[in-house]
Amino acid sequence: MTAIDNNRLLPTVAVIMACLLAATFVLAAQPPGAPELTDKGSRDLSETQPDDGPPATESASTGGAPELTVKASQAIDKGLKFLLANQRADGSWASKEDGYRAVAITSLALMAFMSRAEFPGYGPNGDALNRAKDWLLARAKEAPDGYMGDTMYEHGLAILALTEMWGMTRDPKGDDADAMQKAIKAGVEVIVRSQSEGGGWRYQPTPNAGHDTSVTVMVFIALASARQAGVVVPNVTITKVIKYFESATSQKTGGFNYIPTGTAESDSIACTGGGAYAAQLAGERDSEMVKSALRFLTERAPGIINNNFGHYYYGHYYAIQAMVQAGDKHYAKWYPLIRDALIRKQNAKGDWPGKASGAKAVGYETPVAIIILATPHRYIPIYQR
Repeated sequence: MTAIDNNRLLPTVAVIMACLLAATFVLAAQPPGAPELTDKGSRDLSETQPDDGPPATESASTGGAPELTVKASQAIDKGLKFLLANQRADGSWASKEDGYRAVAITSLALMAFMSRAEFPGYGPNGDALNRAKDWLLARAKEAPDGYMGDTMYEHGLAILALTEMWGMTRDPKGDDADAMQKAIKAGVEVIVRSQSEGGGWRYQPTPNAGHDTSVTVMVFIALASARQAGVVVPNVTITKVIKYFESATSQKTGGFNYIPTGTAESDSIACTGGGAYAAQLAGERDSEMVKSALRFLTERAPGIINNNFGHYYYGHYYAIQAMVQAGDKHYAKWYPLIRDALIRKQNAKGDWPGKASGAKAVGYETPVAIIILATPHRYIPIYQR
């Protein structure tokens, strides 16, 4: 198959606000380069999952998938408060005091709030999120060629955040909707024309830059989000990226390579989670490639959940979404483990360990951890099955 799944739900703000009224919420680093592989602990997911308290809200999933617990909701709340406390005066977030990776971190922070149904202009944090949205749109206007940020990682995250905001909050008569649409279309064009002959992407927006699975996953998910929202993405682009994923799969283990070799020595946990999720969005949900990647991950759990590995948060950002796409059986086993692990890893001030440095600095780990914990809500369309 070459068609991206198009069962996207585009909830209006009115619907989301109704959900909020009906529910009670108790509530610096650059993304990875070369991966590291660590395989520790038990090889099997436990059948009996730990629980850290009663459910705070009814699960958004069905078929016995686990519910969000009070402690998980409290962790999300603490994380969002940390983000609010460390938002920069211009509305952005960055991993260093000098604004390093601000496009990426601001995009992720917006997604973290949206994962709990908080949107620019609405609710108690609406003004803060409006400032972040305006900052991101200003960066888009400063990019006449459509390329946002300093790397394709940042560009992919920016297009993803803009597309999800556009799909969930757009006012057809609003100026922001037009600005978002323009930025998304220009950003998609950058991604499409930068695809390598082998089907992937790398750090810079040129087809001659080569490719790796980490960047390829990031920018392709942005393409999937845009296409689900109605932006044209050529079928040939999807066909090529599927071939890339096939070339990056280890024939022996089913894991995904960082750089395609087809051998187990190049396997990466983070790239396997990302490759599985992206391939699912590309229409390969029932392929042996995806099934093998899911086996690769589950065979290494709970070791890879309880113990750190190279780019832990980045890898689990993808892994939990791959489990959502795989269905309730996979998700029901995986989510409680990563939920409890993230609760344990959260710092007292509300952030998660990372390499952020300087005043008002926020690492990518914190918004990513919030997005993972908030998975049961399923508010963001690209994270829905």
